[in-house]
Amino acid sequence: MNLTGNTFFVITIVLVVIAVLLPLLFWSRLRGPAMVRGAGRLFMVLFAQATAVLMVFVAVNNANGLYDSWDDLLGTSNHVNTAVDLGPSGTGGRQISSLPKLQQKFEKVDDSSLGNGLLRTYLKGGISGVEGEVLVWLPPQYDDPAYRNKKFPVVELLAGFPGSSKSWFKAMKAQSKLQPLIESGRVAPFILVSPRTMLLGASDAGYANIPGTVNADSWLTVDVRKMISDNFRVSLGPDSWAIAGYSAGGHGAAKLAFAHPDRYRAAVSLSGYNDPAAEKDSITGSDPDLRRENDVLHILKSAKKPPRVSLLATGEGGDGYQPGLALQRAAKAPTKVEARKTTGGHLTKVWSRELPYAFEWLTRQMHLQGMTRHHGQGDGESVGQARGRGEDQKLDGEVTDSAAGLLE
Repeated sequence: MNLTGNTFFVITIVLVVIAVLLPLLFWSRLRGPAMVRGAGRLFMVLFAQATAVLMVFVAVNNANGLYDSWDDLLGTSNHVNTAVDLGPSGTGGRQISSLPKLQQKFEKVDDSSLGNGLLRTYLKGGISGVEGEVLVWLPPQYDDPAYRNKKFPVVELLAGFPGSSKSWFKAMKAQSKLQPLIESGRVAPFILVSPRTMLLGASDAGYANIPGTVNADSWLTVDVRKMISDNFRVSLGPDSWAIAGYSAGGHGAAKLAFAHPDRYRAAVSLSGYNDPAAEKDSITGSDPDLRRENDVLHILKSAKKPPRVSLLATGEGGDGYQPGLALQRAAKAPTKVEARKTTGGHLTKVWSRELPYAFEWLTRQMHLQGMTRHHGQGDGESVGQARGRGEDQKLDGEVTDSAAGLLE
């Protein structure tokens, strides 16, 4: 029986009802020695507590997409086939653009809890040796004849730990937040891509390449990106790609963007952290050398030249905001870091609330105002485009270029 979905949740509700009825019907009717009666009553109390906890857990898991399966929950899932040493580039010396084109099969996701328009595929990473589910959402413009020759920008979405590829669409409601902004001309028509990030059962892979263990970095920055560019109207160039995450995923988004400015132009970290040891189950946080190598602040400071990447870091105090300020202080042009203070705690509802600002910010930083037209409007400049250009001029002190050249 599946861990997620309504069937198992209904069963837990039935168990709770039974657990409530048991003491009402049998508490005073138990027979036998005092020890036997006491044991029976203790069982009823513990059964009631256990079923209540189980029901709440299943409800929370269904709402937030924390665990996809029993294997994920029990820490027995493993999505790593091989983990060879791929070198500093994470490609094993191969050029991404020279890799064979991969035609992937996609199916529509029939799950109302995830919203509309999702596509699902199961990818076997040819470089990383990782395999897993990848969810894709296409904006309305993708099938619009006016955009048939256009290439689209992408935001790769990273869940927290634990978290599944569904988390961004269940708890965060990403496409529900994005679509109205696209239709109103406030943001560019981003393609959303959410790959599996729980790769090692009960351990957080830390978004790193660790020979002999996992190539999580290459899974996300090479295999997933290449697959998307092979199957959709998307460029592999960094100007077309952003990466965003919350909690552990926020750490991953900032880390991967600063480590690979040749693959991402912008990143959003919602309540992320710099030090991987902030996640107690992270394999990169438990080893001193790996901890230093994968610290976001260290990656930024030790870069041979400042990465041409813009980062938005949001959160409360030490929960995202202070790490963002540390990065902001260390950043040198052309690196840009904006630290945005929020309130409400370490919760998906807080991060979901930040998505409109984040998508508008990405549109400005990636210079995509040329795509902020209403669905079906055609090639004329929209109010959203003009407004976006003006806002970017006010924020950055310069008028940004239209994305028209990039998107053709």
